[in-house]
Amino acid sequence: MYRALATGPIGVRVGLGQTIALARANGFEGISIEQSEIAEVGGPTVAARMLAASGLRAANAGLPVDFRTTNEAFERGLEALPAYAADLVTLGCDRVATWLLPASDTLPYEENLALHRDRLGAAAAVLGRAGIRLGLEYVGPLPSRAGKRYPFIYDQAGLFTLIEAMAQPNVGILLDAWHWYTTGSNLGELAALSNESVVLVHVNDAPAGVAVTEQQDLVRRMPGETGVIDIAAFMQALADMSYDGPVIVEPFSDWVRALAPAEAVQATAASLARIWP
Repeated sequence: MYRALATGPIGVRVGLGQTIALARANGFEGISIEQSEIAEVGGPTVAARMLAASGLRAANAGLPVDFRTTNEAFERGLEALPAYAADLVTLGCDRVATWLLPASDTLPYEENLALHRDRLGAAAAVLGRAGIRLGLEYVGPLPSRAGKRYPFIYDQAGLFTLIEAMAQPNVGILLDAWHWYTTGSNLGELAALSNESVVLVHVNDAPAGVAVTEQQDLVRRMPGETGVIDIAAFMQALADMSYDGPVIVEPFSDWVRALAPAEAVQATAASLARIWP
């Protein structure tokens, strides 16, 4: 596994060139790539040259397909996906990820499962033909689905029900320490995973003094900051499975977002150094 920098979750908004410079200065080996950044520097070939010159990897990217709303929006995104996948291949990026809404007011579970199976399965097939893996993330906190009419996928077991239904060999889990914690911190679940089933990893911590059933999804802490999440066991599980992908800090932390870009990246690097096995 290796340390990768994603600037969005720490509130840093700079161009690709500065992201690369900050990542190199703080010991990261890769960075997350955003579609807008590729365009801003003049296309994937230019971006690839910038990464190659820096010695950094294009660790991962998002899935630019709207699979949550209308058929028309989904079809537009799917039609544009092969060109996007080709750009990622040029960058050497072979991991794409997205997250799932944990509940719905309009779709019962079976209908929602079929919709996600078909739409994400189609997107995964396009990515697979380009040699790109797709990671899916469940959203664990109870408040994220409270008050909704129909619960959907919100834990690891439910996520793999969807992955099995999709029947695409390039699909796996985006494993997030936060969502693992909010669904019970089950060490057996981590032990059941493998390097082949984990596409991407997020690390973070939780506020102290808040019951797990009351944790709010976008109120988190830096990894190792409070000790609420058993990050040592989490990281050891990654080491045990010989995970070879990127590890990204996703804290949604107010105090980090208040820092200047260089300071925020330094704090992020320090948090990874604190938890690295």
